[in-house]
Amino acid sequence: MILSMKPPYQITPKILKLITSISEKIGEVNASFLIKQSPKLRKQNRIKTIHSSLKIEGNTLSEEQITAIIDNQHIIGPQKDIQEVQNAIQVYEKLNTFKVSYSKSFLKAHQLLMQGLIDDAGKYRKKGVGIVKGDEVEHIAPPFENVPYLMEDLFNYLKNKNEITLIKSCVFHYEMEFIHPFLDGNGRMGRLWQTLILMDEYPVFEFLPFETLIQQSQQAYYDALALSDKSGESTPFVEYMLEVILNALTSLLLFNGRIMKDIDRLHYFSQIQKQSFTRKDYMNTFKDISTATASRDLKKGVMLGLYTTSGEKNKTIYTPIH
Repeated sequence: MILSMKPPYQITPKILKLITSISEKIGEVNASFLIKQSPKLRKQNRIKTIHSSLKIEGNTLSEEQITAIIDNQHIIGPQKDIQEVQNAIQVYEKLNTFKVSYSKSFLKAHQLLMQGLIDDAGKYRKKGVGIVKGDEVEHIAPPFENVPYLMEDLFNYLKNKNEITLIKSCVFHYEMEFIHPFLDGNGRMGRLWQTLILMDEYPVFEFLPFETLIQQSQQAYYDALALSDKSGESTPFVEYMLEVILNALTSLLLFNGRIMKDIDRLHYFSQIQKQSFTRKDYMNTFKDISTATASRDLKKGVMLGLYTTSGEKNKTIYTPIH
């Protein structure tokens, strides 16, 4: 697959509907002055973003441990995981210094993100790579000789003012993952750069932790990448990512100082959780509710026909009815 100035994708009715809904939500966020968040809330969202992005890559540190590192406290944990967090903190502190349409900025971000983790941090790969899942090769990236040209094409695409930023951010994310320009760190760079592209037009994305929702729907994230690979265009991934962005904005509006009712929580949770889950998973999303409240919510969800159940008491597994 050779990238042109405009990578292949289709504008589907679903994409149009999602863009309309996202635009409305961004308007609500701006009208509510939510972009002027308190330093404490910004810090919490930054921690969530770092935690979720690195957890997708297998990092074992908790939000509490990441908070301690930000506060310059000593923690006990795998040195690699600590290094990853320290690097991510450094990158996110410098978000406003990166220029989204320039490869030099992109390589600098990768160098900061991966320093001390790989030998060639900040440099495009010099060998062929494939992504293996189980016993099967799921994706063979383009030859390493083509990477610099393909990435320059992609950055030229970002400079196209006629493209809708919301779509452009998703297309870049997918195409970068397809090219797989680095030996390691491609996933976190794709998510970071999408954030930067969105921030360029919508300041709210600086502290909107939509990576948390990617982490909560991790299998759907990989499925969307695989579907786009199979179809030869980024459309399935664009649809998936726009849904994630919409849910993240909805979450921001719901959680910001508003007392949520059980039906609000169930509606929101059904949007982000498509696989089977436990009461503990539900409470990880709504950290301020009690065990009894979570049980009542989920009982109501079953009565409303949102979920089927198996198992008993705190071992109950809830499965969404699609």
